[in-house]
Amino acid sequence: MKKIVLVYGFLSGAVASALMLVTMPFMDRLHGSQGLIVGYTGIILSGLLIFFGVRSYRENVGGGRITFGRGFKVGILIALIMSACYVATWQLIYYKLDPGACERVFGAEVQHLKDSGAPQAEIEEAARNLETTKKILANPLTNAAMTFIEPFPVALLMTLISAAALGKTD
Repeated sequence: MKKIVLVYGFLSGAVASALMLVTMPFMDRLHGSQGLIVGYTGIILSGLLIFFGVRSYRENVGGGRITFGRGFKVGILIALIMSACYVATWQLIYYKLDPGACERVFGAEVQHLKDSGAPQAEIEEAARNLETTKKILANPLTNAAMTFIEPFPVALLMTLISAAALGKTD
């Protein structure tokens, strides 16, 4: 189990990390839900490897059979590795590669509101949210925790679906 979990976990993490590195420079050009769609599409694509990891375990270790519990265990371990890679990549981007990325993305959203003629109260609220987010993300532990809750729920769902769909006990 260890080899399959590590291979698929790090492969899934590499996909998530690569997609984040490729798309992050363009995130300030996306507005509203567009950035979320791009980001979560990458998470879903990397999460598909959870399914393949559970299937590989079933076929190569389980002799074509796997219980829901064993499938869940394999899947959740892959999900944890993928999520840890995602967090590590974000920490690298946020603190080393592009320290102004978050401010640039949120600042672009505030500017978009101004350019679109949004009410001043909405613009001020977005600016306050930017400042609050910057303060929260300044703490590396809080930053890591908030980043972890982006991919992990999706990966958990992929784990549940994989364990249920691939479970064979006969």
